[in-house]
This record gives sequence, structure tokens and C-alpha cells, in this order.
Amino acid sequence: MKPTNDRVFIDTNVLVYLYSGDESAKKAAAISALGNGTACVTTQVLGELAHVLTKKFLLPTINVQAVVREVCDACEVHPVTPELIVAALRLREQYRYGFYDSLIIAGARMTGSAILYSEDMQHGQVIDGALTIQSPFAPAARQRQREYRVKARSAVKKPALRQSRR
Repeated sequence: MKPTNDRVFIDTNVLVYLYSGDESAKKAAAISALGNGTACVTTQVLGELAHVLTKKFLLPTINVQAVVREVCDACEVHPVTPELIVAALRLREQYRYGFYDSLIIAGARMTGSAILYSEDMQHGQVIDGALTIQSPFAPAARQRQREYRVKARSAVKKPALRQSRR
């Protein structure tokens, strides 16, 4: 599908910040990403989200069911198909992402999304000349780095590790 400027694909890690109760700055960035166009996900994203919320955050099943329904109401949901898996395998070879990240990228391409919002892929990378990977958290991450540098100036330096001689 040809990319359109109003379609964005949301990776699982972005949705997790909406429901994890952690890091309010990242939650605000995730909400902003969802409002940047027609949000799309695949059934893979729904499954991964349910898994993370039940296993890592220990949310009750009934709450996770409500989250999945809410995401389905807010986003276009597309199925993972055999064709999508084949496309993911090609992307895996070409871009050297893991299979499941490649499946996310293939899903974004299949939906015609111009932007893939993800925290753990290469920010700014363009896939097949049509899909741009963006971290919705990049500006917040840069701000934290600046704050750390200021604090680091007054910190005590750790001694350098000695090189072992062979």
C-alpha cells in the first residue's frame, strides 16, 4: 500500500507506556503519537501488549481485555497474514532487524503508514524509501541527556579500569 501522510503505525512499546503507570512524560508522548493521524496496529501488537501487561505489569486479565478493546476502538487493526510474514522475512534480510521487529515494520508498510512510532528501533531510519521510524520519546531523551551532563560535571569520576596484560 502506498504511504499516506495521515497514517501512523504504533509499535507495542509505545502503547505499553499508556497503560503501565510509569514515566508520565513518555505517556504524554505516546498520547501525542496516537493523535498524529490514523493510528494503525496489527494483531501482533495486540498480542504483545496483552502479554507485557499480564506478565511484566501483572495486570488482571479483565483489565487487559479492556485495554485491548480500547486499543481496537482507537486504532485500525490489521491481521498478520502469510504475505506479511514473507514481507517481514525480506525486511529482516535487508535491514538486519530481528524477525518480530521486521514483522512490525512489514505491518506498518502494509497499512500504508508514513511513520512507524517505536522506541527500540533506529530513530530517523527510512524503510524502502517510504516509511520513517520515529521515537516519540526522542526529544525527552535528549533533554534527560543534557540534564545528566550538567550533573556529571560535579560528580566524582570513577577510576579507569585497568587493561589486562596478556
